[in-house]
Amino acid sequence: MKRPGLLIVVFIGAALLFITFNTIVTESEGSKGLEAGDALPPFAMPLSTSSCRGRCDANVATGADQGAAGARPACEVRGPEVLNVCELREQGPFVLAFVFHPVDRCRAQLPVLERVAARHRDVRFRVVAVRADAEDARDLKSNLPVGYDHDGAVANEYAVVVCPTITYVGRDGRVVGSSVGSQSEAQLESWVRRLE
Repeated sequence: MKRPGLLIVVFIGAALLFITFNTIVTESEGSKGLEAGDALPPFAMPLSTSSCRGRCDANVATGADQGAAGARPACEVRGPEVLNVCELREQGPFVLAFVFHPVDRCRAQLPVLERVAARHRDVRFRVVAVRADAEDARDLKSNLPVGYDHDGAVANEYAVVVCPTITYVGRDGRVVGSSVGSQSEAQLESWVRRLE
């Protein structure tokens, strides 16, 4: 009687050990952000300074009449109150920082981004407040333009799981790479120099 009970305990222990080890060493695709060479998923979202009130979701549509994604293609939604990645791509290299507004380490990344942006005027820096509304985005108090991704649709398209996730885009409009987690000023400088 003791032997079958012991075998069951050993089997369950081995299974739990395997699951735990597999979880630790597996790198989820969703946790890395976009990778070098990836095309940019289109989006348009309200800026924190926009007059949009209520539910203002980002547009991630690639065509017309795509329901919740958008009534018209995201690249066509432009204006002074809109953060549009297609427009950014046309203007040259840029840095797109995804942050979760209530997370301290995300908020702490903003002054670092602002200092690096001040030294690289040819590179545009934009912030996306994930799962935020206009008030949350304004609460970030960044000197950089801040858009907000109310329903998280853009974060999903950009494989954002960890805060902050920063996507770096070159002159050709292609992704140079993404960094995940807080970056030092020197690390950001290194990425930005690759864009110029």
